[in-house]
Amino acid sequence: MPGPRVVVLGDLMLDVVLKPEGPLVAATDVPGRVGLRQGGSAANTARSLARLGARVTLVSAVGRDAVGRALVEAVRRDGVTPRVVRIRGPRTGRIGVLVAPGGERSFVADRGAADLLRPTDLEPRWFGGAELLHLPVYSLLGTPLGDAGRRASELAREAGALVTVDLASSGPLLAGGRQRAFEIVAAACPDLLFATATEARALAGNDGPERLLVLAPVLVLKRGAAGATIVIEEAGIPRRFDVPTRSLDSADTTGAGDAFDAGFIVAWLAARRDGMPAPDGLRRAALAGHRAAARHLASPRPELHLG
Repeated sequence: MPGPRVVVLGDLMLDVVLKPEGPLVAATDVPGRVGLRQGGSAANTARSLARLGARVTLVSAVGRDAVGRALVEAVRRDGVTPRVVRIRGPRTGRIGVLVAPGGERSFVADRGAADLLRPTDLEPRWFGGAELLHLPVYSLLGTPLGDAGRRASELAREAGALVTVDLASSGPLLAGGRQRAFEIVAAACPDLLFATATEARALAGNDGPERLLVLAPVLVLKRGAAGATIVIEEAGIPRRFDVPTRSLDSADTTGAGDAFDAGFIVAWLAARRDGMPAPDGLRRAALAGHRAAARHLASPRPELHLG
């Protein structure tokens, strides 16, 4: 059977990756590597989906510059259909990624044109036949991008598609407080939420991740080397089960969570298509997410060529 038809809406950006060989020292140089890569949570997920055989459309906005052109061509080469609006004036978004020697990452976001996608830029035909719409939470924040994300969820529903949301980063989501964050996520009416344990704790507070079931009937907690935890509700009672994975050493985990989302989505849609009971299908999807993340970590990250 052909792969599932999936639409991803959100950021297509340039990652400027800094990997020092040792601790940074103020007011002097340290050796290391500086790389330019295709980035953005939405674009990373779209690329991984395409590599898993999904038919993927990426809806994004970039500037009218060489970086934007190079990014669009890069995702097209990876088998993604780009529906990209080119914004006059602001430059294509950039993310500074500082990778510590142990693999921990810090980010500096200069989102630029990525946040300027408008609801009126969306065409209903882009969502026709889609089985699922995936939204990083960035795509629900601010104006006009947040309005475009909510409009996309409406168009996806009209097309009969499921909606998944990845909480992605608790800082921007909780900038207006926890109640506002709940409202933002609820407006997308997700069928499934992806989150790290840290993101879930930041949004749910002391109530535990089960509180997030008011936002979606399925919560997938990504715990890195510790595996994943699935939280669902059965007969009004929250149920949790763990899906372990094996630990992998990696000097840079950027994009692994997005690859997990892609693997999970493809396997989850297949399980639903096959009529598999929800707990079994979710376990299978989590295992597929782990495999996709492991492949991502083991794969070389190509340099983005701007010329």
